[in-house]
Amino acid sequence: MLFSRNSLCFYALIALAGCGGRLDHFGKPPSFTPTDTTSEHVAMLQPGLPLRAEPERPVDEASLWSGSRQSLFGDRRAMQRGDILTVVIEIDEEAAIENSTSRSRNASQNMGVPQLLGLPQRIDERLPEGANMADAVSLNSSGQSGGDGSVSRREELTLRIAATVTQVLPNGVLAIEGTQEVRVNFELRELLVTGYVRPGDISRQNEITYDKIASARISYGGRGQITDVQQPRYGQQALDMLLPF
Repeated sequence: MLFSRNSLCFYALIALAGCGGRLDHFGKPPSFTPTDTTSEHVAMLQPGLPLRAEPERPVDEASLWSGSRQSLFGDRRAMQRGDILTVVIEIDEEAAIENSTSRSRNASQNMGVPQLLGLPQRIDERLPEGANMADAVSLNSSGQSGGDGSVSRREELTLRIAATVTQVLPNGVLAIEGTQEVRVNFELRELLVTGYVRPGDISRQNEITYDKIASARISYGGRGQITDVQQPRYGQQALDMLLPF
């Protein structure tokens, strides 16, 4: 009886762990991810130390020719921790690969000894009825193989997301991270982007395209009731991994 209780508790814990993500939006829209615990929020609260010490000098904030970033002609591009820039994701790619191979082979060999010093006739007398040495050996072989393969892929995605500079590396490269969540009814769409950018690749509009982001990681997905219905149950996923057939 003790074993049965332990087994029931074990299976109950597994069921709760598997349904933990779905319980968040059970009978209600999915919850947003808290923003006050993200690395972006931490980077904005702790901008970090300046790369070099600036000499103290009086600056007229009202002057148009001020060297500060808040002036009319100041450089407002992201360059330090906590700054925000816009990431433009425009993916329109198409790839098609097609391969075809074929191979065939035919071979035929015949050997007969109808006259060899009279030996075939003497051997024929001892062979079973219908057998003779006229065609002693006759071999035929043939082989054929063929293969076809094709790959067709088309991707199209257009997105814009605001990302935050989370770290300035010693060589000046900026580590960025951006998250975006949009909830429509009971479905939550998530957009994530991370990577490393050079300050010189950021445009004057404080934008950068995805193809200039090193180690780019872009994720566009979601969670909610519709996504749960489209995914197989945890038990089915476990069986797919365990069963060899």
